[in-house]
Amino acid sequence: MGWVRSINYKIHLYMDDNIKKIARTGYVSKGLVYAITGALAFGAAVGLGGSSEGKLGVLKFLQKQPFGNVLLGIVGLGLLCYAFWRFFQSIKDPENIGDNARGMGKRIGFFFSGLVYLGLGGYAIYQIFKPSAGSGGSKSGMLPPEYLPYIFYAIAIGLATKAIFQFVKAYKGEFLTKFHLDAMSNINTRKTIKWLGYAGMVARGIVVGIVAYFFFRAASSAGSEEMKGTEEAFSFLRQSSGPWLMGLVALGLICYGAYMFIMAGYRKFKD
Repeated sequence: MGWVRSINYKIHLYMDDNIKKIARTGYVSKGLVYAITGALAFGAAVGLGGSSEGKLGVLKFLQKQPFGNVLLGIVGLGLLCYAFWRFFQSIKDPENIGDNARGMGKRIGFFFSGLVYLGLGGYAIYQIFKPSAGSGGSKSGMLPPEYLPYIFYAIAIGLATKAIFQFVKAYKGEFLTKFHLDAMSNINTRKTIKWLGYAGMVARGIVVGIVAYFFFRAASSAGSEEMKGTEEAFSFLRQSSGPWLMGLVALGLICYGAYMFIMAGYRKFKD
């Protein structure tokens, strides 16, 4: 029955290749979202007419461009691919992260990351097909007010943990092991991967940390009007430290977007 084993092996390789393609497609879409977020925020910082509206603002920006719905659909499907890859990492553990405390922590993080990008991808697709006219339905009253502080504290803790994790990843440089840099002959490629990764992760950690701070504040007041995201994080940077720090962080997010593109092209997967 050797031919059966051969067929099964080929099917296994085919499925692995498909999952890798899905992951790489997801990295490209995630990189595009971060690069545009950073570019728009940098334009706002230096007075070139950009904006700092965050990920949802990027999706709206894409929709306003020529063939906007086509662009939005492509990015939305790519983000859904990234969500699938995160869920696959969390549940199937294809790279043997393990079931110990550290490994499970990473896999739980992958799962929640998948939820975030599932929401973004779903939102992008929804924007294409949603009715043009609003049909009522207020968002208020969806959650009992007494539950809001607990929800906001949970989100704040999760975001703060994510921010710390970004700084730790940048400090330890463990993310570089995904590329097998020692096997790369081009020294300029190795340097580019390193510095884009370091700059992007630090910038992302700063923005996520500020958003976590806003959610802590929202939890203390239990007012949904206090909820703030990436747009307000950039505004906070601009108001507290001037446009230059905001511009540097925006450039860092552009670097993180470029780093995601490099992930799509150079990341090594464990078979």
